[in-house]
Amino acid sequence: MRFHFLFSATVVFGTLACSLFSAGQSQAQDWRQWRGNDQTGVAPGKSFPTKWSETEGIAWQTTVPGSGGSTPVIAGNQIFLTSGVDGKNTLLSFDLETGKQLWETTIGTDRGAKHRKGSGANPSAVTDATLAYAYYRSGDIAAVDRKGAIKWKKNIQDEFGEDTLWWDLGTSPLLTDKAIVIAVMQTGPSYLVALDKASGDVLWKTDRVLDAPEEAAQSYATPLETTVDGKGIIAVMGADHLTLHSLDGGKELARLSGFNPGREKFFRSIASPVISGDVVICPYSRGATLTGVSMSALLAGKGDAAILWKRDDIGSDVPTPAALNGRVYVSGDKGKVTAVDANTGETIWELDLPSSRHAFTSSPLIAGDALYLTRENASTYVIGPLSSQKPELISTNELADDQPFTVASMVPVEGGFVLRTKGKLYRITAK
Repeated sequence: MRFHFLFSATVVFGTLACSLFSAGQSQAQDWRQWRGNDQTGVAPGKSFPTKWSETEGIAWQTTVPGSGGSTPVIAGNQIFLTSGVDGKNTLLSFDLETGKQLWETTIGTDRGAKHRKGSGANPSAVTDATLAYAYYRSGDIAAVDRKGAIKWKKNIQDEFGEDTLWWDLGTSPLLTDKAIVIAVMQTGPSYLVALDKASGDVLWKTDRVLDAPEEAAQSYATPLETTVDGKGIIAVMGADHLTLHSLDGGKELARLSGFNPGREKFFRSIASPVISGDVVICPYSRGATLTGVSMSALLAGKGDAAILWKRDDIGSDVPTPAALNGRVYVSGDKGKVTAVDANTGETIWELDLPSSRHAFTSSPLIAGDALYLTRENASTYVIGPLSSQKPELISTNELADDQPFTVASMVPVEGGFVLRTKGKLYRITAK
């Protein structure tokens, strides 16, 4: 995600990639949005490095201009990420093979940061086969082609109202087949809006004004796309509620409250939910609770009976959980890692990472048979094998750019990773 905001990223292809990756085509290595193509934080492929350092296992490193918290995302042979550069919202493109910066495109004025961990460029871009879409705290959103040319641009705050979040915007766009969907959850006018990918025109807009007090009405979480009983669904967590919406028109189909029974004023959402089968797992209460909800039961009108389980002894305030094969991997901000059965909520195993003054803001990644977690000082912990009954800490991997704050999440690529630290971009490889 993200501290009072979510951190994300995106990637598309540039001029150097055109010979390797034709328009409209997709590759297995693509990582098209913040938590991956299926939004579960799971890497495609089986073999990934588990040990590296500043001098070993690094294919290249390059300086990233400006300031931002977005996670790199990859399409073809090109990396895209957002940054605030010289007071401007900027989309940056890097070559995947060399780390060379290919171009940068300006998209409006950078509104800067309210928090020391934040920036005006926290949300991830998203990408399809031809365009990258970048969104900023200023409300600017634009579609940019692989050569860096803007195809359309608009400002949703100019159109629908100014940002009233207390901290830095972190919600990343959701990429669907037809649209870019943005959730605006704040004190004041809140809504979901879908923009046509080709033109930027508004396809639909749904108000999401819910009865949540003060800061609890604010969310930095990213919406999820899923399918329930053959129907396209968008799941949104924030403002003390889980809501399910029609993918095509945004209509609210179901609503679940009760995440804040004491009506605490400051229960803003940062960690996003994650989906495992029919179950949506919702972190809430500043990391104090974790709740599993049956989406089909909620859509069937069962209300509170759709809650399969609730834990008040584990949770995550900032890192978004990862999910694979009926298990959910939860990273606490201080380093407690728990594997939970998605259907029952029961603990499968837990592990405490070494203590540190540095917290976890980035979200865990499942790659191969291991779990990767990166601290704010750019140290990455590898836990595995996940197939064992009791996974252990395999390695701790440190980089020289250890200044606060690394908030972007790791991105898998071709048997390795791309990692954005405070000021650099690294490609990690087994070679």
